Amino acid sequence: MALSVCGLWAVALGTACDSGQRRRDPAPAAEPAPIPIRLAAVGYTATLPRDLQRALDPAAFEPTPLPEPDDWLAQHPEKPQSFDDYLRASKPVPDARRKVIYLLPVGVFPPTAPPFAQLADIVRAFFMLEVRTLPAASVRDIGAKTRVNAGTRKRQMLARDVLAWLGKRLPEDAFGVVAVTMEDLYPDPSWNFVFGMASLNDRVGVQSLARQDPAFFGEPRPIGWERIARRRATWTLLHEISHMFGLTHCTYWRCVVAGANSQEEADRSPLHACPVCLRKLQSAIRFDPAAREDALASAFGGLGIDDEAAWSTARATWIRAGVPAGR
Repeated sequence: MALSVCGLWAVALGTACDSGQRRRDPAPAAEPAPIPIRLAAVGYTATLPRDLQRALDPAAFEPTPLPEPDDWLAQHPEKPQSFDDYLRASKPVPDARRKVIYLLPVGVFPPTAPPFAQLADIVRAFFMLEVRTLPAASVRDIGAKTRVNAGTRKRQMLARDVLAWLGKRLPEDAFGVVAVTMEDLYPDPSWNFVFGMASLNDRVGVQSLARQDPAFFGEPRPIGWERIARRRATWTLLHEISHMFGLTHCTYWRCVVAGANSQEEADRSPLHACPVCLRKLQSAIRFDPAAREDALASAFGGLGIDDEAAWSTARATWIRAGVPAGR
């Protein structure tokens, strides 16, 4: 199983991890990729339709900054995955039979948790696929190994066990299933926690909303907490599902698929995909890039994430007309 983890752990055993904390000494800081390498990572675009060329134009995107000492790339100098690397890799893609993304609630959710209908809307817009929510499962249903975290004194579920359980229960029409829970997660005994974890090839993922809530640590929620909660849940959800399409962590631009080593770093991340990751997704899903930005603008607006709604509105105008919005 190739996995990706949200946390202090990089791609290992086919798993992608994206944000969390592992107990280990930091690695040397990774330098951001030079401009020519970032452009080459997008791949040759001159033969693509004009609207797709504009969607992949990197001019509006911010390059990956030099990582701060505790950031993901300072701890995990990962191997970049260009578009051409992605094409050569073995990965799942939607087809006529498997084309639905399922969300699975696990455990109990407080009234302050982001509504699943809103989360489904943003996933539907981002990936331009049908999204359905499955009946909730209990922690006991999954039977994952648990432990008590030494720092928080709260229960954690082993994320790998959740993925294994999901892999045996994929609906026939599922491209993939992602579990969403308020339970804290850990991917390995050496890790403190993980925000989420997804398989790069088995079409399953899991994300925790627990540590995204200050109340988890006994701290007061800030003003405007509901919007912050929706943004944080959106980031983890889009990130983990992107891994399920075979995307590894982005190292080229500021991007929703870039790794994050803490909530503070995740909060600095945009909720849109950079040109490299956008091209990977488009090659797998074959969506209309302008229609996708229209759908994202509407979904982000419904979540109250106004900066991303404005970004998608401007991108849709640029993709269609080739001029910045407002001209």
